[in-house]
Amino acid sequence: MKPTNSELKKRADKVFIGNYLRYPSAMISGQGCTLTDADGKTYIDFLSGIAVCSLGHCHPAVTRAVSEQAASLVHVSNFYYTEPQTELAELLVANSFADKVFFSNSGAEANEAAIKLARICSPAGKYEIITLKGSFHGRTLATVTATAQPKFHAGFEPMPEGFVYADFGSLEAIESLISDNTCAIMCEPLQGEAGVRPLEQEYLEGIRALCDRHDLLLILDEVQTGMGRTGKLFGYQHTVIEPDIMTLAKALGNGMPIGAMLTNETLAAKLVPGTHASTFGGNPVAAAAGVATMKVMLANGFLAGVNEQGDYLASQLEKLAMQFPTLASGVRGLGLIRGLVLTDKGVAVGAEIVSKMLEKGFLINFAGNSVLRFVPPFLITRDEIDQMVYALSEVLSDYHR
Repeated sequence: MKPTNSELKKRADKVFIGNYLRYPSAMISGQGCTLTDADGKTYIDFLSGIAVCSLGHCHPAVTRAVSEQAASLVHVSNFYYTEPQTELAELLVANSFADKVFFSNSGAEANEAAIKLARICSPAGKYEIITLKGSFHGRTLATVTATAQPKFHAGFEPMPEGFVYADFGSLEAIESLISDNTCAIMCEPLQGEAGVRPLEQEYLEGIRALCDRHDLLLILDEVQTGMGRTGKLFGYQHTVIEPDIMTLAKALGNGMPIGAMLTNETLAAKLVPGTHASTFGGNPVAAAAGVATMKVMLANGFLAGVNEQGDYLASQLEKLAMQFPTLASGVRGLGLIRGLVLTDKGVAVGAEIVSKMLEKGFLINFAGNSVLRFVPPFLITRDEIDQMVYALSEVLSDYHR
């Protein structure tokens, strides 16, 4: 007899540390854009494990790659070469600005590697990194300090030194923080956790210009925006600039744990043996998943489809904003990362809206205390978008008075 949602919840609550606010659903299977819980209820997924399962659940190409690799070699130390790791690095280099790749297990670890690389490549005494308010770079002590949101720092003080925070959207604010200690500027092309806030093209290009003028490194955190989420393979490709260092994770393995730091030949040369490492980074199974994921995304017309579906999702959300002006004021985002911007009244019930959508069979989330965030698999159909929007209109109508 298989356990139910409530039975699994009861078991889990006895043994897990309570650092997650979990919904009372235990997911047991997934296919495409649909998840099924232990009670047999199905959900259309507009969260994708927070922008992770971009090809949907159990994509056949990824499942096949994982299964075949697990049957031949699951793990070997990075003392040795493996083909999946090498092939994935080749694909990343061939389709980005980068010459070299370092693999990790997660986005936080990729960002840790980027921070260390920026420091080791800079002159003595230059160690500070400027980040933007509202950013999110990870949960390790260094990356949570880089995250310019005080709520994530609470209780963990004193934070490591070496990070200063600039107001979002202001080049002047960034430049005012540049000092003799500054070695890099680190930012996301679009702030996902802060409420789906894209950096305007002129702003991001201006940050690149500041780095060039002051001889600083530009680190782009593409953990959430990378791998097609914005409609380009990488978010920076919406502009004319290139970073010095870029980090990836989330969708890179379509659910398998893998992250990557990419950089150029000159900077990479500073990470000599012994300076940095990762036991599981580029694990053969995770790397095989990454290879399969990239090959699907690089297929002719695939990213054009992401843009088409993203535009359709945005247009339908805009209609909701017009229909419920007391709750929503507009839509922002790129590709298939979109946020329905809530008014103060909407923000007050944002978490309730997410719970009610779960009851109706749709997974979304409330991000940055400001938007309902939608990051569905790239395979989402217009019919599935229409179903979600109809359900959301029913929920919003309960609060629109």
